This record gives sequence, C-alpha cells and structure tokens, in this order.
Amino acid sequence: METNTDQVVLQTKNLSVGYRSGQSANVLFAEIDLALQPGKLTCFMGPNGIGKSTLIRTLAGLQKPLAGKTMQLSEKDIALVLTDKITSGNMTVYDLVSYGRYPYLGWGISLFQSDYEIIDRSIDEVGIQELSRKKITELSDGQLQLAMIARALAQETPVLLLDEPTAHLDLNHRVEIMNLLLSLARKKNKAVLVATHELDLALQMADEIWLATHEKKIKIGIPEDLVLDGSFDDIFRFKGFDLKTGKVQHTSFRNTSINLIGNGYEYLWTKNALEREGFSVSGEGTQVIINNEIINLKWQIGNLVFGNIKELIELLKKE
Repeated sequence: METNTDQVVLQTKNLSVGYRSGQSANVLFAEIDLALQPGKLTCFMGPNGIGKSTLIRTLAGLQKPLAGKTMQLSEKDIALVLTDKITSGNMTVYDLVSYGRYPYLGWGISLFQSDYEIIDRSIDEVGIQELSRKKITELSDGQLQLAMIARALAQETPVLLLDEPTAHLDLNHRVEIMNLLLSLARKKNKAVLVATHELDLALQMADEIWLATHEKKIKIGIPEDLVLDGSFDDIFRFKGFDLKTGKVQHTSFRNTSINLIGNGYEYLWTKNALEREGFSVSGEGTQVIINNEIINLKWQIGNLVFGNIKELIELLKKE
C-alpha cells in the first residue's frame, strides 16, 4: 500500500503534560507541538523517568493534559498497547484479540461475521495462528506482546500507540516486534508511535524520532540527523559508547599497532576483537590480512595462517 505522509492523524498544540498535586503541578513536558502521520513508525525515546509513559497516556486520552490541546480521538481512532499485566487466567489469545472489536459493538455485545473475519485477519497478520486457542497464562512475554498487538490491530484504528512493547524480551523477539510494527506502518498505512529504549533498533528502523530533552521539550528528527548533530549524546550522555560508530570505546593498552587488511563484516568483527584486546588498529604496524575469498575464512601474518580470531590474538599477545 502506498503511504500518505501528508495527512496528520494525531496532533497537539502547546501541550503540557504531567501531574497535578493540589494547587501545584509537576510538569514533565511543556508547550510541545507534535504530529503523527500515517505510514510512519515513530520511536519516542528519552532517559528513564522523563515522562514517556505519561505522554503516551495523555495522547491516548487516559490522562488529562495540564494545558494545551490534543486532537480529540476515540477508541475507533487510537489503539493502545501498554505494559500492564493481564490477570485473567482463563482468557485465550482469541478472546484477548476479540476485545479489539468491542468499541464497535452495540448493546447486544454480539460479534458479527465481519468481526470474526477481522479478528482472524489480525491474528494472521501478527503470525500467531498456532497460539489462538492457548490461554494467555501459557504465553511467553514475547507471545503475549504479539497477542496485544493483534488486539490493537483488530480495533482497526489509524493510530497505534505502544509503551515499551519490547521490555524484558530477548533480542530475537525485540527484532520481531519492531519489524512487525514497521511493517504495519508501511502496509496498513498506520501512524505507529512506540515509546522504547531500543536505541540500536530505533536508529535502524524508525522513520522519525521523538527525543525527550532535559528541558521538558521534545526534539523531532530522523535518526541519522539526531545522531550527527549530537542530540542523542546530549540527552543520554553516553559513557564509553560512541554512537556515531555504534561501538564501545576501547582504550589501547598494548604496544603493538595492527595494520588490518580486509573488508566486509569479517573486517569489522576482527577490528572489534583486536581493539577489545587493547591493540591499536591503524594503517601501520603488524600487517594482518583477512582472506575471505576462500571457503574457509583465514587470517594471515606473514607466512603464519590462523583459522580463527582467537588464535590470531593469542599470537599477537606474545609479541
């Protein structure tokens, strides 16, 4: 489906978000202007405790703003996936997904054939057909998150808001869910907003980043611009991590410099191992050649040939 990114499906004007306590207010974000467009995956990022969940709830209409305006949307416009635990032990995955149709039901609270078709299609799109009759207590955290996304899909809304959908999941499930959300934005033309800590995945997959700042504002841009202009460094204040290279910064503590000759991912991983072990990888010093043009990958120093990086490093340590 061709996406329409000129349209705005959720918008705020001078929105202030936070909590009231008596006559005072704890302002988390002040006078922010935001917009979500169909066909885009937007990742909302910032340090812990800065107010990402509060803003998600405010955009969804679960919490009143302190000031300003947000576009008035209903349950037929916004589907919300939170991290709240579901405690109904006898509920099946199919039951859970079917709740996405409840905003459309009349007083009879009866599902029609068209509702069943939407439920089945939502389960298929998320790829959890084999889980549909399982009880939610039998699901892993990753499976439950997929079921929650299927429920949101069954709601058939133009906007999908998710708060930390990959929290506590392993890498494989985190990638699976982020890929699914990107696909939903593209193929279903949905505006998808994800509050997340998955910096590595967001940088590679998000169409747009909302970056919560320490000044109670939100900086908006594409991932690459926010990396290059230093915005991520200013806000997260990385310790020993170079975001521009995506690597932990290693300190050279050995006297041997390595002139590494090679290319591709073999070069990158060899360089990573050498720098982790305290070697300086530059254009001079001991020449190490990576031979990746044969079936068995080899590393070579002069006439010495090594079958893996560990063997190479053990020799270099002795020099």
